Amino acid sequence: MAKKIIPIISIIAVTVLGLFFISDSGPNKDVLKSTFEIDATYYDDGYVKISYLDKSTKTNNVVLEILGMDKSFQKTISGSEFVETVPFPVTPKYGWQVHPVTFLIDHQELGKVSLKTEIHPYGKPAPPIIYGTP
Repeated sequence: MAKKIIPIISIIAVTVLGLFFISDSGPNKDVLKSTFEIDATYYDDGYVKISYLDKSTKTNNVVLEILGMDKSFQKTISGSEFVETVPFPVTPKYGWQVHPVTFLIDHQELGKVSLKTEIHPYGKPAPPIIYGTP
């Protein structure tokens, strides 16, 4: 009988811990969604235009990074709104998913916030944004 109870208790404990870690005490996703607008669009002329807008205008700075490039792109930008143009002469062989664009935001009210999206070709729908806290 004890051999059957131990696995059940273990499963319950793991489930409770999982729920604890999933329920984040950080900003609500809806708040983040209504506060920030980001986009990363590839143009056939060989560049990516990345835009950022904080509707609350309370961004201290943003660390912008494009992952998966041969030569890493990372830039810290101050302010609540910017458009950054990054040369990207060759379309990725394995698709844009291998080059996610991340924003690490230092916000006066929300604290540290991270956003992630993918580059999409001009005229195509934007991929979903992943909201989180580091």
